[in-house]
Formats: sequence, C-alpha cells, structure tokens
Amino acid sequence: MNPGMTLQTSNLDHIVGQLTEAVHEHRILPGAKLREDEVGEIFGVSRTIVRQALRAMAHEGLVTIERNRGAFVARPSIKQAREVFEARALLEPQTARAAAERATPEDIAQLERHITAEHDALDRGEAGVALKLSGDFHMSIARIADQKIIEDFLRQLISRSSLVIALYWRRRNALCESHAHHALINALRMGDGDGAEELMKGHLLDLFTQLDLREHDPAPTSLRDALGK
Repeated sequence: MNPGMTLQTSNLDHIVGQLTEAVHEHRILPGAKLREDEVGEIFGVSRTIVRQALRAMAHEGLVTIERNRGAFVARPSIKQAREVFEARALLEPQTARAAAERATPEDIAQLERHITAEHDALDRGEAGVALKLSGDFHMSIARIADQKIIEDFLRQLISRSSLVIALYWRRRNALCESHAHHALINALRMGDGDGAEELMKGHLLDLFTQLDLREHDPAPTSLRDALGK
C-alpha cells in the first residue's frame, strides 16, 4: 500500500475515533458545530481528511451535515429519542437471552471488568466516561450473543442513545445507580435466558423513564478543550 495512503487512513481513523469518543463521553454535546478548519488545526490535517472523517461520523448517525452551514453533532428529536429506545427494547432482550445461552467464564469476567471500570469512572466524577462504558457493556452482551447483524444495528442504536441521554437525561448524578448490570451478569452466569430477557426489558424501561423528553439547549463547549488539545 502507498505509504501516503496508509498515513491518511491512520489520520482519518484517529480523528473519527477521537471525535466519536468525545461525543460518547459528552465532552462534545449535541448541536455543537464541528468546523472543518478548527478540526484540521487541532489534528494537524487537511480539510479534505476532516471532511472524510465527518462524513464517516454522519454515516454512523453521530453528525449531521447541512448544506452551506457545515457539520454539527447530531441532535436527536424527541420522536427520534423514543424510536431509539423502542428499537433497543425490541432487540436487546432477545440478545440478552441468546447471550445467557452462550456466555463463557471469560465472557463473564470481561463484563465484570466493565462494571468495575464504570464505577471507577463515577468515583472520579466522570459521568460521560461511565456512560460510554455502559454502552460498551451492552455491546459486549451483543457480541456474546453471536448475532452479528443485530450487533451492527445495536452499535448504531447505542451510539445514538448517547446523544439522546446528553440531551434528555433527567438525573445526571444517577446514571448508574441501579444494579441492573450486576443482575444481568448473574443471569448470564447461570445461563438463565428467561431471567436475562426480563432483566434487560426492565433495564431499558428504567433508562427510558429517566428521560425528560422536552426540548433542551445544552451548554456550548470549546472543541479544543473537549479534545484536550
């Protein structure tokens, strides 16, 4: 492969990864403008590479690109917020059941590490990091279920859930106060498909009821500060 092409791909992946992580951790909030020149200056790349990165994020539903206005972190409507959680409620309980039928001791250990990392992030006051780790926990269950097509759908849904929570979450200090993840791990450990399915239903309903589905305007954020540059 051409060394220049390899470097360009590396830069592209790095920018997408850094911006995506900042969005998932709520360091960059829905509605924030992603100016091509500013992003290019922060990462030391051309506007062409920045455009490619923003298009890739738009494909994942994290960014909206408006003609003559530029790129913005996606801002889900109330209708879209409902649809995201309705779709998760259709998919994830069955995924949890399938995971309970397949989980190995190594899978359980990985999920327990996720929970420890979530709690450590909360202890540090990093609610956004804890939220991203919570999403990773759900993706790990989908991986254990070994349902690749559903896993791909869930990746986008969970990604969009991060935007929904950034806009509409009612009690930010109560992000992970329930023991739902612990209970899910126990159901998977015991191979209890019925229990895992019911626990996931209840967990998603609990998350949905914590949303305040009214219009909100998140505070503006400095892109450079958000990325720690």
